[in-house]
Formats: sequence, structure tokens, C-alpha cells
Amino acid sequence: MSSSVMRRGGRVKLASVGLVVVGSLALSACNGDDGTTDKPVGGATPTSSAPSSAPSSAPSTKPSDPAGDGGATGGQAQAGQTFKIGEAAQFPFKYGTTKKGEIALTVDAIEKGDPADLVPLKLGDKASGKVPYYIRYTVKNVGTTNLEFASVSHMKGHLGDGTEAQSLLIVGDFAKCDSESLPQGFTNGKTQKGCAVALAPSAATKVASAEYWGDPFSLGGKGIYWK
Repeated sequence: MSSSVMRRGGRVKLASVGLVVVGSLALSACNGDDGTTDKPVGGATPTSSAPSSAPSSAPSTKPSDPAGDGGATGGQAQAGQTFKIGEAAQFPFKYGTTKKGEIALTVDAIEKGDPADLVPLKLGDKASGKVPYYIRYTVKNVGTTNLEFASVSHMKGHLGDGTEAQSLLIVGDFAKCDSESLPQGFTNGKTQKGCAVALAPSAATKVASAEYWGDPFSLGGKGIYWK
């Protein structure tokens, strides 16, 4: 299956017909620092979600308000820290080998979808009984560098018992949960919405929290959480 790069209004999107992978970390695509996008690696197979520790119950703090003036103020989010839905976590952000800055990341909502939402994706038995949840988040540039064309992904869900929900990675457009690379001219004070899909195994369970596990938290095995 071929994939191509389209730049619309300064944004980078992958265009690929019907390529959908169910599973945690089954498929990834990396953007270069010049705004180009590498082809995703095909041939991935569905995987079961591995159990992980429950989100930390450490007191929530509010390092930054994404609706504020964009100043890089407040404390830095720490690995394992838990925030309330709607609170911002501020931390140094790195993408690729040269793009660095500071962002405030807020999980705005974890919305329950309908199993029927998955029908157009033609997942067949892979989606049988599963319920999609949409992790909606806001990225704000609170630093001094231009983060255009970077991708703030690495967002996943956790079930009520703390185990990791299965991820659904979509290459292409999905109207229910659209997500793009940061747009051209993404400088201090600019914001963009994003969305990630997590799957509950049945209607009897739900995705109760979200975790960002990207840089600088990717090496420690513990991200930052919202619940």
C-alpha cells in the first residue's frame, strides 16, 4: 500500500487509503525536521495491551494555563505526575534531532464513542465488542522556538484498573478523532487541538485516564497522567 505526503495550509498529513492498525505501538511514522514525513512501516499485526501500573496518585499541580498569555511560567511536569482533566502540564519538548522547545499539554476530555464509529474503518473481528474513546487534548507553545511540523502524539489511555487500553492508530482521516502535525508558524502562544483513540475491551469497562509518554518521559517508563 502506498502512502504520500500532502501539505495543506502549512500542515503535514499522511494520506493512505484504509490503513488502520489496532494495537499498542504497532505502527509509527516519524516527521523529519524539514517538515517531511517518512513512510509508515507496514506489516504490523494486532497486539494485546500490556498491563501497566496505575497512574500515580501524587497531588495534582497546575504548572501552566493554556488559555493564558503564553509565558513559560510555572513548574515543570514530572514523570508519574497526575493532573486533572483540563489542567495543563508544562515540560520541555523535543522532536527529531534539532527541534526543541517548551509546550503546555492539556487533556481536555476523554469522550466515549460508539462502536458504530469503527464500522467505516472495516476492522472486522479486530474491533468486535470494543468501544472507542477519544482523548482530546490541546498543545500550546509556551517556549521561544518555532515547533512547526512537529508531532505531539504518544498519547494513550488506561482503563479503570490502571491497565493500558488498546490503541487505535489511523493513517489518514478519521472525522471522529482528527489529529495533525503542528501547523506552519507554530510559535509562542499558538495552540492546536489533537485527538488519540483508545479502545475499551467491552461496554462494561471504560477508558478512565490518559497518559502522555513521549519525550522527555519516554525513557523512564512512566509518563504523565490525566484523570
